Amino acid sequence: MPLYKAVTIQDDTRLLIWKITETAEELSAGVALKEVCRSRIDKMRSEEHRKGFMSVRRLLQEAGYTDHDLYYAEDGKPHLKDGKNISITHSFGFSAIIISSRNVGIDMELRREKVVRIAAKFIAAEFSYLDPAQADDYIRRLIVIWGVKEAIFKMVSREGISFKGHIKVLPFLAEDGKGSAKLDFKEIDRMYGFCFEEIEDFTLVYAFEA
Repeated sequence: MPLYKAVTIQDDTRLLIWKITETAEELSAGVALKEVCRSRIDKMRSEEHRKGFMSVRRLLQEAGYTDHDLYYAEDGKPHLKDGKNISITHSFGFSAIIISSRNVGIDMELRREKVVRIAAKFIAAEFSYLDPAQADDYIRRLIVIWGVKEAIFKMVSREGISFKGHIKVLPFLAEDGKGSAKLDFKEIDRMYGFCFEEIEDFTLVYAFEA
């Protein structure tokens, strides 16, 4: 399947989503890779990893870029050579990128009950507004919280940040589609906005500096 969704957000931000139904070989057709990336994908044993990697390159093409425009800083954060900010995510059958003049982060997670078992590892204060007795709502909001914290971590890319101890997601409802979060880490005391949507069995979250 080609491009699943492409939207422009506030003029300076583009969100693109790919639903992966192709093989890695099919996704590779017509995509020029840097030598280092060609070597990297050749070493990938997992077909799923190769598909995720190549679908991101297809999204870059849809956005008017190539693999040669993308590079990674020493902290692992991706950048575009034209100075635009980019964040990348892929999860099982989907991949997505967000490109903006602002600092942005994106994450996509499969909604599954496993998140309940690991919730205490990544949230603390958020338990005050969550109700485990409302199972479906509980899982939906846990996934959003996880995605928000992943997206903010990608934006800041600082070693030592704890999802549980340093990033707090303020109360929100699963129907809201948006919310706020705060990062309090060393010299950083910053608010973030975030938006989210459910796509099939997945939840997509993107965050930005408020």
